[in-house]
Amino acid sequence: MNRLTSLLGAAVASLALLAGAASAQQITGAGATFPNPVYQKWGEAAQQAIGVQLNYQSVGSGAGQTQIRNRTVDFGATDAPMRTELLAEHKLLQFPTVMGSLVAIVNVPGVADNQMKMTGEVLADIYLGKITRWNDPRIVEMNRGLNLPNLAIAPVYRADGSGTTFVWVSYLSAVSPEWKDKVGIGTSVKWPAGTGARGNEGVAGTVRNTRGAIGYVENAYAVQNKLVSTQLRNKAGNFVSPSHDAFVAAANNADWSVPNFAANLVDTHGATSWPIVSPTFILLPTDPKDAARAANVIRFFDWAYTNGNKLAEELEYIPIPKAVQDAVRAAWRAQVKGPDGRPVLQ
Repeated sequence: MNRLTSLLGAAVASLALLAGAASAQQITGAGATFPNPVYQKWGEAAQQAIGVQLNYQSVGSGAGQTQIRNRTVDFGATDAPMRTELLAEHKLLQFPTVMGSLVAIVNVPGVADNQMKMTGEVLADIYLGKITRWNDPRIVEMNRGLNLPNLAIAPVYRADGSGTTFVWVSYLSAVSPEWKDKVGIGTSVKWPAGTGARGNEGVAGTVRNTRGAIGYVENAYAVQNKLVSTQLRNKAGNFVSPSHDAFVAAANNADWSVPNFAANLVDTHGATSWPIVSPTFILLPTDPKDAARAANVIRFFDWAYTNGNKLAEELEYIPIPKAVQDAVRAAWRAQVKGPDGRPVLQ
């Protein structure tokens, strides 16, 4: 009898969970791989807390921008801020969710995490195809004490349209006039050297599995996959390791007064600042066809602003300052309106 009671109790509990899942309000989003780890964590927590179920596809910023322009998802996600004229043309509101940091990752025998020193100029020359072996004198000179092998360097880059690439090449352009002149900035560029992989996940996997590889990923991917990161020389001339304190030091220099919240945190000032930090953005229609779904998107990100900071910090992301969050909330109320012309957020 006790066993029957236990089985019935388990069945009732399972039905309750299924009923809760069925009653959850689903929202769909697609885009940047850079924030995917934290969006998935927020999605798990928000479903339990407010009954909003997130279906987010980590397909890259370029695809995310395309899908929201075509209105095939409720929101798009991008690391590369969209130009003001395109936001207006496609009736989109852009707002930041978190800040993250890019790191250089390497697979060099005998080199441990954060042991190798790198400069932006050397990184640019590696991706320009000018530095091709790990025992190149320029790398050896700034890494005295490391036994660097005579091993070919295998650069890995994003093959898909990518906001992570946009941030990475923005940094290379900031520190290397030759890179800026020959390659430039974009979510997709013509790479002079290397092999492409799709998504932060693809770059992380390719570097992990290729001797001599170097790539760039959002820091959370390096941490989660136990990849070997490098130190970087910052604008002040100091070599810094990727750490929460270094990321926050850079984030504190952000200017959020720029249009569409598109703050630039690449190669900022500060003795301890990490040189490659960037916000990541959501693109939300200001004229949603379904006001209820748009309201649930706003509910989700409002919950994340209020309750998601700890989860974000556990994954090495940096929360958006409260004053910026409040400005975003005001923009939601003022700009996102349903078919009846009323704000979707009452």
